[in-house]
Amino acid sequence: MGKTTKTSFLLVDDLKVEVVRKKIKNMNLSVHPPDGRVRISVPKGVDEETLRFFLTSRLPWIKKQQHRLENQKQSIPKEYIAGESHDVAGDSYSLNIIEESKEKQRAELRKGKQLDLYLRPGSDKNKREQILQGFYREYLKEKIPELILKWEPVMGVKVEDWGVKRMKTRWGSCNIRDKRIWINLDLGKKHPRCLEYIVVHEMVHLLERYHNDRFKSYMDSFLPDWRSIKKELK
Repeated sequence: MGKTTKTSFLLVDDLKVEVVRKKIKNMNLSVHPPDGRVRISVPKGVDEETLRFFLTSRLPWIKKQQHRLENQKQSIPKEYIAGESHDVAGDSYSLNIIEESKEKQRAELRKGKQLDLYLRPGSDKNKREQILQGFYREYLKEKIPELILKWEPVMGVKVEDWGVKRMKTRWGSCNIRDKRIWINLDLGKKHPRCLEYIVVHEMVHLLERYHNDRFKSYMDSFLPDWRSIKKELK
């Protein structure tokens, strides 16, 4: 017997969709946990143009479902155990616990969306969380200076100092007098465009203190899609 299904992938507005063609009458669109993977079952006779039109019309629904899954995932407290999913720069990685008495305690990314956590034998949940937070901090310390250097000449401002810390209610903050910006440690989990948006947002405060029309005009000029990224962070 020949194959009754055929699987491929289609990119629609930066969204990767798994397309499964089979002997069915109607298209069936679904968004799967834990990471919002999108899959659509399609009758074999449907052409790509029709499929793209359908998926484009359903993008708001897809984004809503992915956002719901993301909120569910974030609401579950992390246990820092093997196989648990952790986000790094917008991608989801499977956590591996590697106990080594002589290895330096650290976290490293590996091919296949694997996140290796090297620990002393018997390390508890708090220690595992501490090591992973250190990994996010180092990642941000590498990326933030690049973004500041990129945007300073564009915006005509100078950031005198910056730092990374955990914040409960803000993604970033700016001390206008000292020209210092702070970035939330959790941005290490988000897509790089989110980090860039927050860095630009805080740097714009060096031009305009308040979130008024002038501030928004600056944001529109520097990052025209900033509103969609802001929604993504919410």
